[in-house]
This record gives sequence, C-alpha cells and structure tokens, in this order.
Amino acid sequence: MTLPRHTTTRKHHRPEVRLVFLLLGLGFVAIGVAGIFLPVLPTTPFMLLAAACFARSSERFYRWLLNHRIFGATVREWQQHRSIPRRTKWFAITTMAATLAVSVVFFVPHAELQVGLALFGVVLAIYLYHIPSRD
Repeated sequence: MTLPRHTTTRKHHRPEVRLVFLLLGLGFVAIGVAGIFLPVLPTTPFMLLAAACFARSSERFYRWLLNHRIFGATVREWQQHRSIPRRTKWFAITTMAATLAVSVVFFVPHAELQVGLALFGVVLAIYLYHIPSRD
C-alpha cells in the first residue's frame, strides 16, 4: 500500500529524540493492545498517538501500523479525514458508559466522586459523538 502524500513521516533530526518517540510509540501500541482486552482503556486514541510518535521516529514502524490489519484502517481514516468509523465510535461510547456505570455503582464510595465520574463520562461521550463518521 502506498501512503497518501500528507501521511509521510517527519523524522526528528536528533537521534536521541527519535529514540524517545520510538519508545513512546511502542508504549502506546502496548497500551492500545491492552485496551482490546480491558474496557477501561480505549484502543484507538493510543494507536493514533503511536502513529504520531512513529511518524517522527521510524518510517518502518509507521508503515507497519498504517498497514496493520486491525489498527491500520482506523488510523488511516483519522489521518485522511479526521473521522472514525461509526461502529468504533458507538462501541467506544457503549463500553465506556458500561464501565463507568459499574465503577460508579460498585467501586466509588463517595457521592461527589460518583457525580464527577458520571459527568466526566457524559462529557467524553458527547465529545466522541461529535467526532465525524464517514461510513
């Protein structure tokens, strides 16, 4: 697959900074993969962060992520159109709502923290809802 012109890498000129970006990118990929199995962690934002880090450190890893059969389409969609697939958006909102509801009901003992967590969830859901979808 050839990358669109505007998604090429912009490697940093200093090797130690490239190394930091590479390590950050690998860390974000690890967190994103964990997010597949842990509903508290969203996968997509971490893969987008990893792509941004790889674009500044390693063309090889950047291309690997963009061509990945699971993560690549979502990252490319965001880079090209600043949108996420509708299915991904609704899955994220639903999973987040369920996770926050369980947390509020079973694990957060104080009413003010429960309200704060619920409000955070509502604000985040509204933000996610307003991200464009193209499918």
